[in-house]
Amino acid sequence: MSGFARFLPHIAALPATVPFVGPESLERQSGRRFIARLGANESAFGPAPSVIEAIRAEAACAWKYPDPEAFELREALSAHLGVPIGQITIGEGIDGILGHVVRMIVEPGTPVVTSLGAYPTFNYHVAGFGGRLVTVPYREDREDLDGLLKAARREKAPLVYLANPDNPMGTWWPEEDILAFARALPEETMLVLDEAYGETAPASALPPADAMLSMPNVIRTRTFSKAYGLAGIRIGYAFGTTETIALFDRIRHHFGVGRLPLVAAQTALKDQAWLQWVVERIAAGRERIYATARANNLAALPSVTNFVAVDCGADRAFAAAVVRELGVQGVFVRMPIAPPLDRCIRVSVGLDGDLDAFAEALPKALKAAGR
Repeated sequence: MSGFARFLPHIAALPATVPFVGPESLERQSGRRFIARLGANESAFGPAPSVIEAIRAEAACAWKYPDPEAFELREALSAHLGVPIGQITIGEGIDGILGHVVRMIVEPGTPVVTSLGAYPTFNYHVAGFGGRLVTVPYREDREDLDGLLKAARREKAPLVYLANPDNPMGTWWPEEDILAFARALPEETMLVLDEAYGETAPASALPPADAMLSMPNVIRTRTFSKAYGLAGIRIGYAFGTTETIALFDRIRHHFGVGRLPLVAAQTALKDQAWLQWVVERIAAGRERIYATARANNLAALPSVTNFVAVDCGADRAFAAAVVRELGVQGVFVRMPIAPPLDRCIRVSVGLDGDLDAFAEALPKALKAAGR
């Protein structure tokens, strides 16, 4: 350990890991290519043709640094959301924004409240800054708002993370419950409300964009990675009070979001017709996953995201075996990381051919797993 003497002790003690093992890593390990990529909640429908054209046109300007203020995209988001431009910040996907939030609040030993089994990249950032995770189990496959509130009060936690709609279960709370939860939190507790799947959710699940703009302890995050189909170029945004958002300028990577992502996101925002088409395809894809689950005597959880959690009806070991056997057949899916959620597998909506491959592979995987 002498080689770590110059590094912070909590960094030296961390395992060398990433929050998610990518399908590319799994392909390298197995020596086989996946024929259906249904485990990363990407949009197989891709970005709008208008976005692809905009990226192509902007590629010749890749020698230029991006606008460090991301002014044009923030201006477009301001008009789209009805939120003042000074209350919006841009980041390298929600993952990058979460890292900035944690950096602003967490130091070694700081208690941070989240749900047991929720989005692991948030936990990764907390661990990287030495925070102490306080986890609350899900209740009936939804994040437990009462439990999170009690934990935040008990621990005097300065930071709470909540995703709505939820990942990895696809469940959600209506806007009135989210607003009541935010208002009940102690003033000194910052709520990160992750709305990555907001575009695929019903309007009733999302508080209006201006509903929390006067609450200094709420940061809402959204992304272009999901329904907009831009996961590969890493761009997202957050909005909150002017004073809170201004703090991001003190620590963010001012050239962290490149020219191509900025242009792609701005063009995607304009092409709401494409977004609506994708949202309709996602809803149809969920129905296909539900039907495949029923055909195999499995229960699928109702979802408003671009994935469905399918209850395998047994324990973690069985669900893991199903994931493994699906992989042998070339179908990449994932599973939640913590009990009791880990009885499920999580299947992203894909193209028709992808869902055909899943429907064909699932009964064979279940049989090979021992059902």
